[in-house]
Amino acid sequence: MFFPISLLLGKAILFLFIGVDVLSAFIINIFRRPTENSMVVDSNGNSARMGRSDFIIKSGLLISSIPLVALTRGFKSNLYNYRVKHVNLILPNLPRSFDGITIAQISDIHAGSLYNLDAVTKGVALLLAQKPDMIFFTGDLVNDFAEEMDDYLPIFNKLSAPLGIFSILGNHDYGDYHFNRFHFNNKHTSTKKENLVNVKDIHRKLGWQLLLNESKEVSLNNEKITLIGVENWGVNNPHNYGDLDLAMSKMDPSSAVNLLLSHDPSHWRAEILPKYPMIDVTFSGHTHGGQFGFSHPDYQWSPIQYAYREWAGLYQEKHQSLYVNVGFGYLDYPSRLGILPEITIFHLKNKV
Repeated sequence: MFFPISLLLGKAILFLFIGVDVLSAFIINIFRRPTENSMVVDSNGNSARMGRSDFIIKSGLLISSIPLVALTRGFKSNLYNYRVKHVNLILPNLPRSFDGITIAQISDIHAGSLYNLDAVTKGVALLLAQKPDMIFFTGDLVNDFAEEMDDYLPIFNKLSAPLGIFSILGNHDYGDYHFNRFHFNNKHTSTKKENLVNVKDIHRKLGWQLLLNESKEVSLNNEKITLIGVENWGVNNPHNYGDLDLAMSKMDPSSAVNLLLSHDPSHWRAEILPKYPMIDVTFSGHTHGGQFGFSHPDYQWSPIQYAYREWAGLYQEKHQSLYVNVGFGYLDYPSRLGILPEITIFHLKNKV
């Protein structure tokens, strides 16, 4: 679908230019009497300058080629151009034993979209080269089906970290986008429930600790921090499985630092900020950064920001923070422009 869509977009732009030209000519012919062609002709009978219609149509052709060229470049060069981003998290209550540890975050693998095993292997190697103490995966392992991960299990099985790998589910992992719809010639034999069991089992096979509305303490030198993981919860999601009250029901209320894994960043402003001041940092994904936009340390823009107030990078309100990872994989159109796949490395510190 990628190339037909980009071609259609180019054609739409071209037709817009032609339509403007036709409309303007029609209006001129109504309100002005025809005049002789004012175009200057040289001694050889050639026009000395480009006519208005020629200029508009050729400009349209030039501009309409931009989507195809840009999207093709995003397809060829950017899909697996993993970028490592380093982020300092200042947590004043961080226990001394955790001061200086690193946490790696990846999100939105979307195994059903991936097609380059070698490139994914290099991405995993790049993550391991950072030598993180912990790894977080914040949901959307697959597009729909557990078997999408079959070819990638040996690759992601190489991930390891001294303090463990912790994961949650994303909206796509439940299979709602497939099993809640009618499909002609559907050859997928497993049920939604069976598929979800298989998706969860992949986390176990990989050695990832899947947090399903629950919390877990991580200890180091007799000091501890708390990790909380919720199932998917989003403001505009018709199927919300997350239960933060349940996830926090068994945690130690005296915990010095609480880190939350929640796939959809809209959860932060809707529920976490007003109700859970004890959560220090929330780690999310989901948006992919729109896979299109502009990213700079001082300014970033993407169309996705009109749907999500927090859509990429670090956000802070008072003592609470949210980080939105723009994704390891991709979904729908196989291209990234300006928003590259991300591996985030957090450096935990108890002071600046």
